[in-house]
Order: sequence, then structure tokens, then C-alpha cells
Amino acid sequence: MKNHKLDFMMSALHHGTQITTGEILAWMKQKNDEIAYELKQVPLSTLKGWNDKDDRIAHDTGKFFSIQGLRIQTNYGKVPTWDQPIINQPEIGFLGFIVQKKDGVLHFLMQAKIEPGNLNVVQLSPTLQATKSNYTRVHQGRAPRYLEYFTGEKQVEVLVDQLQSEQGARFYQKRNRNIIVEVPEEKELPMYDNFIWVTLGQIKELLNYPNVINMDSRTVISCIQYGDYTEKDLLLLSAFRHLSDKSRADSFFYSILSSENHYRSLNEILHWITSLKCEYEISVDKIGLSEMRHWVYDGNTIEHEQKKYFSVIGVDVSIGNREVTTWSQPMVKSAQEGLMGFLVKKIKGIYHFLVQAKLEPGNFDILEMAPTVQCLTGNYRKGQNEYTIPYLECFMNAKEEQVWYSAYQSEEGGRFFKEQNLNMIVEVGEEFPLEVERNYCWMTLNQLQNFVTYNNYLNIGARSLLSAIQFYDAKK
Repeated sequence: MKNHKLDFMMSALHHGTQITTGEILAWMKQKNDEIAYELKQVPLSTLKGWNDKDDRIAHDTGKFFSIQGLRIQTNYGKVPTWDQPIINQPEIGFLGFIVQKKDGVLHFLMQAKIEPGNLNVVQLSPTLQATKSNYTRVHQGRAPRYLEYFTGEKQVEVLVDQLQSEQGARFYQKRNRNIIVEVPEEKELPMYDNFIWVTLGQIKELLNYPNVINMDSRTVISCIQYGDYTEKDLLLLSAFRHLSDKSRADSFFYSILSSENHYRSLNEILHWITSLKCEYEISVDKIGLSEMRHWVYDGNTIEHEQKKYFSVIGVDVSIGNREVTTWSQPMVKSAQEGLMGFLVKKIKGIYHFLVQAKLEPGNFDILEMAPTVQCLTGNYRKGQNEYTIPYLECFMNAKEEQVWYSAYQSEEGGRFFKEQNLNMIVEVGEEFPLEVERNYCWMTLNQLQNFVTYNNYLNIGARSLLSAIQFYDAKK
């Protein structure tokens, strides 16, 4: 019987057999140089194929997505009510990887893909990244490459298949199908110009670089399970790998594999999150764009009257290698860069992550588990935000030796315009208390990975950070 979790683990520990990491970066630069790309900001009211006749901005076909207003009321946090625009995209899309063994090691088929909002123009995306409107060809373009491997037309083995949420502050109850399918080693796949085979370890290594691996790739690989091992099993494994060492990679390896050594039990964590879901309430009403308080839509953009948070802009796009090469669309543009980070602390000899139960208006189920700090909208710097952010100073004042991971990573470039957030993992010491604020909970990586297998528990910010965790100490 095949052990897919072990195959994923071995791929995460492998630097690749097909191409080096340096060659991947050079290949991406070449693709950047080759592809014709043009983007121009235009007024929302002039977008071709879009209209605002129902006090929202929608595509003429009624497909793709729309921009509409929300009015929120809640007893969570210090702001009980607010209005905002949000992306309403009810259809479920595919975010999918084809994997195949090369020289005995599982490799992932990645695509050099341009999205209109990408900072690096070309980023590495999953094999298939398509909304339902895209793959059903509402735009009358060609079907995405490799679609038949995800729709049941081709024989594959499904290794991961989950519905995962998108950004709850920007999307209204949006989910995508995160899926990984394996093609047998002896089966030959067609190879196209913008695709490349890499190991999971190489993907994680590339996450040390800013804006190379796109958000959709990060969310899919965060769904991967590596196995559950008893402490007795791990003692045997430590004969080959020093899991008790201070090495960051070994420490994370131990935290993700141990199924027994936890500060809080699974039942305690479920009680914590369920109690909070019962305590907090939220009312979300759809309203017209003209009804939103403190927001202005003048036909050109939608923006907050104080120029805070984010705006909605219109763009005309031309990209040479897409299924459709020219189109127009609205995009969300952040007011400034954000910060997402986990605090980690060694408890009972194993690293735990400080998880936040966070309410966002687009969530399916009131709260989702988020990073310790997640500031995607509004300015998080002291004196420039209207609410206190717990534990923010631990990231702002972190010493170099405390920082386990720090890299800018972009949001999804299909809907967000050149938005990036500083992703951080910071260690705290014995002086940091075990007892934390009510909305926070200590969890090992193993516990976090188990919650990923269920819908609507871990938000996309938490999953993005989990994807970056490496199990070997790679050098740039």
C-alpha cells in the first residue's frame, strides 16, 4: 500500500532531481523577459463588459465576480459596525497540482503564470488555477492546460481534495477546491512551454524569496499531511535525524510529526473555538455601493473617505500567454503593505504556534484560526490604527536571532493589485506567558495540519505561513 504522507515528507526534504533552485529563478526571469504584458488603470465606469446598474459592479454575463457593499454589525472587537465593499464570487474554482515521481521523488508540476496584480509579473502557480467561469469558458477562450486531469476525464489518484476559504476580509464566503492528483510514474504527461517540475522542498526554499510562489500555490501545499507519529516512533526516527536539536528545521519537523506531545488536547481546542463561535455574533447585510457609509464611489474608484484600508480600481489588461489575452476587470488595491505572523514558543520540549480566533465579514462560520497577528487592512504602525493589536510589538521589536522566517509574499494577483504582506515567524522565550488572551491558543504544527483537513478552520493567512515552513536548513 502506498504511503502518500511519506512521499510528501521525502519530497519536502529533497532539493530536486530535475532542476536546481537557481535554474528555476533563471527560468522565471527568462519567462518574464519573453511575455508581453501591459496593464493600465481606467475608471470603473468605463470597464468593457462590466456595469454598475444594480448599485454594484458586475460582469455583463452575470458570471466571474461582482463588487458590492456590505453592512456589518458584531460584538467582536472594538468596532461594532462598519460598511465596506467586498468581492462576491460564489462559484468554486480549481487550485490543483499534478504530482508525479521523478527518480523516485514526488515532483510538483508548476506553471509560470502572470496575473494582472502580480508584483513580480511571473509567479509560480499550481498546475491548474481556474475559476468555474474560466474553465467553463464563459470568456470564450481556450480551456486551461491539464484541466482533464482534475475533472475525472483522465485516470489519476487523488491525494488531497479540500474546500478552503479565501480572504474573509475581501471575499464574501469564497472557497476554492484545493486538490493534488498523482499521475503514475510510467505515464507520460504532455509538457507545455510554461510548466516545470519541482520538489516540495524546492517550493519551500523558493518561499524564502519575495513574491515568487503565488498565493494559490501556498494554500494548496498547506493542505499536505505528513503523518502522525507517537513519541516512541519519533525516538526511533531521531536515530537518523536529531529532532531534539536547536536546528529550526528539526524543531519544526518534530512539531509537525508528533501526535502526542501537545499543551492543549484536540478536545480542549475544539471547546475553545466552539465557545468563541457561540459568544461572538455577526450580522452581514448586502447593500448597494451608494449606501455605504464613509466610502465614495465616483465612477472612477471606490475608496474610503479617509483613504484608508483599500480601494477598488479598474484595469485594462493585456497578457500574451493567457486563455484570453485582453480583458478588463475591477481589482482591490491595498492602502499599504500588511503584516502576518506567528509567534512560536517551546512548550514541553516542542514548538507551539500562537493561533488567533479571528472574525472577518466574509467567513462562512463566524471565526477562523488565523496567525497571531494579521493586519491586511489599515495601518498597523503605532498611533495610526483605531484599535489595539495584541502581540504586535513582538514582531515590530523582534531581535534578529528570534526571527525564524521573514519574507514578503503577495496576495492573489487575479483580484488584488500589487498587494504584499510581510510574513514572519518569531520565537519568544520563557518570559512570554503560557496564559494568553481569550481569543488565542497554543497549538503544535501537527494540530494545525490536522485542522487544515476540515473546511473553514484555518484561514488563508495561517495556511500561507504554514506553507513556508521548511524541514531542512536551505541556504539562499
